[in-house]
Amino acid sequence: MTESILNLKGRTAVVFGLANKRSIAWGIAEKLHAAGCRLIISYQNDRLRQEAEGLLPELPGAEAVECDVSNDAAIAALFERLRKTVGKLDVLVHSVAYAPAEELKGDFVNTSREGFRIAHDVSVYSLIALSRAAAPLMTEGGSIMTLTYYGAEKVVPRYNVMGVAKAALEATVRYLAADLGSKNIRVNAISAGPIKTLAARGIGGFGEMLKAHAERAPLHRNTEQSEVGGAAAFLASDLASGITGETIYVDSGYNIMGF
Repeated sequence: MTESILNLKGRTAVVFGLANKRSIAWGIAEKLHAAGCRLIISYQNDRLRQEAEGLLPELPGAEAVECDVSNDAAIAALFERLRKTVGKLDVLVHSVAYAPAEELKGDFVNTSREGFRIAHDVSVYSLIALSRAAAPLMTEGGSIMTLTYYGAEKVVPRYNVMGVAKAALEATVRYLAADLGSKNIRVNAISAGPIKTLAARGIGGFGEMLKAHAERAPLHRNTEQSEVGGAAAFLASDLASGITGETIYVDSGYNIMGF
């Protein structure tokens, strides 16, 4: 594990969306842990329990808890548990996104009403619900961050409804930042380049996305998990104390290119 120059000792972070070591959330969890954060990893359901708990030995001191972010009662139960066990929360990482696989393969015009609803509920509304639950525990301020992608701004073939959901997510970041700023809670998004994650497998033509990214990005390569983790650790730290409501690109510069 790479050592961090940031010092986040004494701070507690809860990370949502860590499915396995290929998750972007894993790169973030590693960096936060290296910086001294106490980590709580949230997994979606009992099916993912073993995977999440299997990661704990590599993050000494971390604990795993179950929470379905599409269930308000589950969110309330988790944060009540955190209130009793950790008291104060400093960092929340929302690395959660989902749309039915069939919505990511055809033409966007064929998006189903239910597919649209699910994508926005899980990928966008969950950030609002989690932020609302976390805010009372961020008694000394805090940092909330989510993961987005360039498909929120420009058309990426077959990214479809997820692109629309990510656009809504980025707008949500701005509105939450405005609401929570008076509590010294910062809300930001990290726009990562395409990374081979479990979720990315469901996007039709994902291999082409990786190839195009590496060819056109100024750094001429794809993005690494650890690079996203580094940006997250920065946003969690006091070095980013004046940054909120922003989308920070960690994509080898791809987003600046016209073609």
